[in-house]
Amino acid sequence: MASKIKVGIVGGTGYTGVELLRLLSQHPHIELTAITSRKEDGMPVADMYPNLRGRVGLAFSTPEKARLADCDVVFFATPHGVAMAQARELLAAGTKIIDLAADFRLQDTAVFERWYKMPHSCPDILAEAAYGLVELNREAVAKARVIGNPGCYPTTVILGLAPLIEGGSKLVDTQTLIADCKSGVSGAGRKAEVGSLFSEASDNFKAYGVAGHRHSPEIAAQLEKLAGAPVPLTFVPHLVPMIRGMFSTIYARIQPQARGTDFQKLFEDRYADEPFIDVMPAGSLPETRSVRASNTLRIAVQRPGNGDQLIVLVVQDNLVKGAAGQAVQNMNLMFGLPESAGLDQVAILP
Repeated sequence: MASKIKVGIVGGTGYTGVELLRLLSQHPHIELTAITSRKEDGMPVADMYPNLRGRVGLAFSTPEKARLADCDVVFFATPHGVAMAQARELLAAGTKIIDLAADFRLQDTAVFERWYKMPHSCPDILAEAAYGLVELNREAVAKARVIGNPGCYPTTVILGLAPLIEGGSKLVDTQTLIADCKSGVSGAGRKAEVGSLFSEASDNFKAYGVAGHRHSPEIAAQLEKLAGAPVPLTFVPHLVPMIRGMFSTIYARIQPQARGTDFQKLFEDRYADEPFIDVMPAGSLPETRSVRASNTLRIAVQRPGNGDQLIVLVVQDNLVKGAAGQAVQNMNLMFGLPESAGLDQVAILP
């Protein structure tokens, strides 16, 4: 592509916003054109995020000043409801949209309104939106004008279960699936809340959203689409005292007729051509630090004692593959770029 893609970011002051900036500042095919924040209007981005000094020369501006309609694509790293309020105007100008919130994730508007406590203002645009989990929807993403970027927990759970249930597979009992998931504190965002304070979250471990989490209907909708039937799932998220990282442990009961299945090979074959899915060798125990700051999601498959309990271990960086990196991966497909463009960062150790 001769000319660079003009990119705008709405809501660039949060954690996913700065991750987008970090990734896009190194992207060979894009030009950062606008980044909005009403509160920080006029402040150089590098003043807020010194890691971007010398990399991002933009200053924050109000949406009115930003001329977002001049961009080829706009990322929304904003609270729920913001993207759909601006979607119609941007699409009319020929600008594509990638929303990192929930506005375009759930096709059922009644479900959206029940979980997010707001009316959906553009169901017609929602109807054409693609769910941006590339490993499942590559063709739809490539043709889309609007992307609903998946939630962080759903990314790990859906990719961890897909090889076992897609196409109505009878390999595991889909009525007894359990996803036991843990996330770093950055998943709660940059806003000041008591539960996210260092002295509250550090040296502590807790479950939350057990009675119902906003990601539950998103996971349910995608699993049903994969399996061709409803897939009840026990989903329990936890908060762990680390900044970034996500670890999902998925338990599935192997069906009697599937006891001879080579599940390691099943996962390896399913994800063989996926640039950001690493199916680890049999018996591996993945760690969150092995994916920190990278767009890689690692999966390990365990079958203790060669019995009937299958355990799928999935790790990712919740801010990258779970948010900003996945959004850039979607953008690459939408504009016919190499899927891994700007996303080749190696995980940071220690």
